[in-house]
Amino acid sequence: MSRGNNTRLGIALMIAVSVVFASQDGISRHLAAEYNVFMVVMIRYWFFAAFVISVAARKAGGVRAAAQTRQPVVQGLRGLLLAAEICVMVTAFTILGLVESHAVFAAYPLLVAALSGPILGEHVGWRRWVAIGVGFVGVLFILKPGLGVFDPAAVIPLASAIMFAVYGLLTRYVARDDSTATSFFWTGTSGAVAMTFVGVWFWEPMNAVDWGWMGALCLTGALGHWLLIRTYEVAEASAVQPFAYFQMVFAALVGITVFGEVMEVNVIFGAAIIVAAGLFTLWRERQQG
Repeated sequence: MSRGNNTRLGIALMIAVSVVFASQDGISRHLAAEYNVFMVVMIRYWFFAAFVISVAARKAGGVRAAAQTRQPVVQGLRGLLLAAEICVMVTAFTILGLVESHAVFAAYPLLVAALSGPILGEHVGWRRWVAIGVGFVGVLFILKPGLGVFDPAAVIPLASAIMFAVYGLLTRYVARDDSTATSFFWTGTSGAVAMTFVGVWFWEPMNAVDWGWMGALCLTGALGHWLLIRTYEVAEASAVQPFAYFQMVFAALVGITVFGEVMEVNVIFGAAIIVAAGLFTLWRERQQG
């Protein structure tokens, strides 16, 4: 099949992406429970930056071509936003666990749809607004406000989802003028610079075993991003995006089997509502695209 039209391969790659990123989340949960979140994310970003620079150096024009952009402020803001979002989400893993954090984070496609109007000027029809509303009913099922004592920490993954949605929309915005390679380069380098300014103040000695886990975290991060790039190279985003929900499933399996987390009924029910609403918004986007 021609480039950009191999849907079966794209789906297989997206499922592989979900497995790799779920593994990364499990490793992040372990390391952030033992060491400062900022230090863990900083080291991860050092490797990520080295990876994107090496990728850029191998392409035509090299690093200079990859770094060239007419919107450096927005590109830098994207990088800062993603770095901050990762810090927030990893913090959620340590407080709430992988199961509940991912169940709430699954709302981010709905947030993309809701914010695409004010940020990008895109039209959002009434059907998608209904789906967005239904999806947030699912979020409320998970958060359980008003039932017993509401844990304020439950809004941490929701804040992460909002940040990731804005990051995604800004990525769409810069894509009007910049290539994927340029956006990828700025994501890694600006995030690494920002995390270095913060993370060096929280440096802690790490034992040899956890340095091994840190190496695994860096490798899974690079592998996951490489697989994601390949996914969008071989298939249309709208065809493979629904399969990104597998990350929530795989992350939940890691949380339950490795960390002894419990899948509560309200989380299952709420996540099912969110995923159904998210799939509907993706379907509507494809229909109108």
